Amino acid sequence: MSLINLNDKIFICGHNGMVGSAILRALTKKNYQNILTISRKQLDLSCQEAVNQWFVSNKPDVVILAAAKVGGIMANNIYPTEFLLENLQIQNNVIESAWRNNVKRLLFLGSSCIYPKFAKQPITEDSLLTGELESTNEFYAIAKISGIKLCEALRKQYGFDSICLMPTNLYGPGDNYNLKNSHVLPALIRKFYEAKLKDRESVTCWGTGKPLREFLHVDDLGDACVFSLENWNPDNPDSPVDRNGKKLTFLNVGSGKDISIKNLAEIISKEIKYEGQIIWDDNLPDGTPRKLLDVRKISSLGWTPKIDLKMGISKTIEDFTYKIKNKQLRQ
Repeated sequence: MSLINLNDKIFICGHNGMVGSAILRALTKKNYQNILTISRKQLDLSCQEAVNQWFVSNKPDVVILAAAKVGGIMANNIYPTEFLLENLQIQNNVIESAWRNNVKRLLFLGSSCIYPKFAKQPITEDSLLTGELESTNEFYAIAKISGIKLCEALRKQYGFDSICLMPTNLYGPGDNYNLKNSHVLPALIRKFYEAKLKDRESVTCWGTGKPLREFLHVDDLGDACVFSLENWNPDNPDSPVDRNGKKLTFLNVGSGKDISIKNLAEIISKEIKYEGQIIWDDNLPDGTPRKLLDVRKISSLGWTPKIDLKMGISKTIEDFTYKIKNKQLRQ
């Protein structure tokens, strides 16, 4: 029996973003039609009074918190204050308002960067708060950890039904391709596309290319969100627990496979049909050496990803080139 139903009023915070739009597609595919969305101009999620008033007026049954300030290594290095403060404000306001206004289920989306830089691979949920964070995104990570702990505290103290998912590196339609603040996969797509377009002899990439990363198509995450809302109740006796037998309120979501950044760049350059040289600038940071999530917990509930990386990259490049040609690309 599903924990949510088709008649529920479901509020997606951040529905215009890559993750939020994927969740919207997944809900629509399963015939959920009572979906609430609102633009950033209409509702500033960093304003506590405005957020609470919206909840009082609209009374959602289910809340999915996909809104966040996000970016790659460069953006995290330049704007640490914004990455910490804005994310804390958004999270606290939405989660507290959901609790105070009797929302029946809330899903908070975190990130795999919550785990220690040198966590044992693949990374289990037990690794949280067991070591030093990666310095290039620690402020964003601290904000996300705070969101997880707020959800956990509300469940423990007040019985508020909040769950959290920690996705690995995401890619797919709706991604940010700005070279100054995007993540590695969309940044590489843009680099190689422009290099081919301008017939450049070489493309320079950050770091050594040796770090290993796991990637998940955003539509797989959208499917995982709906699946979890429908099926995962942490209070059930057979739900996933940590190594001490304590019930988990957050689960990893990923493909369970990783790839070197060098190999990723080679796949993308081949898909774009760029034939120039790839140069690796080891004066620039690599970030975490490896980050592969252990996804056995969510797999035990019956969820698995469906989109192969190579096929997903091919479809993402198609989406990118279509938007470039039709001047629809979000800068």
